Amino acid sequence: MRLTVRFDFDKERRLGPGKVALLEAIRATGSISAAGRAHQMSYRRAWLLVEDLNKLFGEPLVSAHPGGAKGGGAKLTAMGEQVIGLYRAAEDKMRVAAAEEIDGIERALAR
Repeated sequence: MRLTVRFDFDKERRLGPGKVALLEAIRATGSISAAGRAHQMSYRRAWLLVEDLNKLFGEPLVSAHPGGAKGGGAKLTAMGEQVIGLYRAAEDKMRVAAAEEIDGIERALAR
């Protein structure tokens, strides 16, 4: 069983498992393009999500460096690392707090 959390701050501003996974993939690969490929999305889709994330918070979560002779890349900012940590901590707390209810739902599942 996997618990996922999505925060709907308002109609246009959301943070959920897909965006957080993209941030974690950028951390792991150092590339928006590679992170997008790891999640079966186009570079354009990954880039648009990164732009959305960078606008969603008071400061950017991802710092991108354009390509060129030495190649480009991307990395998380300190705020990006903080948001991932807070999101994962909230997820863990929710999993623990709802463990009894989750167990009850799992027991009720069809076999």
